[in-house]
Amino acid sequence: MGNTAEVKIVVPHSQPMVSLLGQEDRFLKVVEDAFGCRIVARGNEIDIKGDAAETEECTRLFEELLDLLDEGLVITPENLAIAIDMVKKGQDIKPTEVFKEAVLTAPGKMIRPKTVGQKRYVELMRKSTIVFSIGPAGTGKTYLALAYAVQCLLERKVERLILTRPAVEAGEKLGFLPGDLYQKVDPYLRPLYDALYEMLGAERFHRMMDQGTIEVAPLAYMRGRTLNDSFIILDEAQNTSPEQMKMFLTRLGFGSRAVITGDVTQIDLPRETKSGLKLVRDILSDIEDVEFAILDASDVVRHKIVQQIVEAYKEYESRRGSPPGRGD
Repeated sequence: MGNTAEVKIVVPHSQPMVSLLGQEDRFLKVVEDAFGCRIVARGNEIDIKGDAAETEECTRLFEELLDLLDEGLVITPENLAIAIDMVKKGQDIKPTEVFKEAVLTAPGKMIRPKTVGQKRYVELMRKSTIVFSIGPAGTGKTYLALAYAVQCLLERKVERLILTRPAVEAGEKLGFLPGDLYQKVDPYLRPLYDALYEMLGAERFHRMMDQGTIEVAPLAYMRGRTLNDSFIILDEAQNTSPEQMKMFLTRLGFGSRAVITGDVTQIDLPRETKSGLKLVRDILSDIEDVEFAILDASDVVRHKIVQQIVEAYKEYESRRGSPPGRGD
């Protein structure tokens, strides 16, 4: 066992202790469990005692949490868990730098990255014309792309927002569904509608849809078009063929930018069809202004168990090779 240490932190009177420690000290208990330290709060002082290395990490965490409060942010169970993870991993970037970044600022709505990987993803979207975001479910690939696209639209950096997905879904035979291609794929575009509805509000969202400022369409409808002054998001890109990916990327016109999102472990293409998303990194990795944001289980911002599920599947697939029928 290492040396023990004891540290006293004095909390400024400008910060209520309940904001730092949570109702009934529930945040304090979480921190104690995470670092194995004994933490006692008295008045505006916090005493930390335990293994020297863990006490140092715990002290750094409280300093970061106080910085968050100074920035006007609220400590939640979610960002507390992420901050603890960042401190324990010894990451160079501070939790404050992640959480204070705003992707979308709209009336009644503030969307921020919640992990280091998400922050880097947002930075890439800001500086690059084309960004590929690849990672498992729950990492915020599509949601952050939508938030940034909406911000660009509101700031008039682009004139249109175009959202598209390939007409391929797990276990579904689209040909048996009623209607034309647009109507067949429309139910699968609903998650995009829901996110935009949340970000813009009902009235504004419907008005932009009616005016054509926001367009949601199957990927097949992109063929033959040139998209100028637009922010284009291709979602579920793991289900594009190489030919479809090339077709999409060559739609980009003047003043436009694109974000392509996908999860290469969730490919629903026929066995003999290669995934355009898996192939494109080898083709475009040396092109300037094209960037790849790779997210992983540490960027999952759903329930903690989702991270564990993602890691378990990743480990299983690494043992048995790549998933079957995925066009390797």
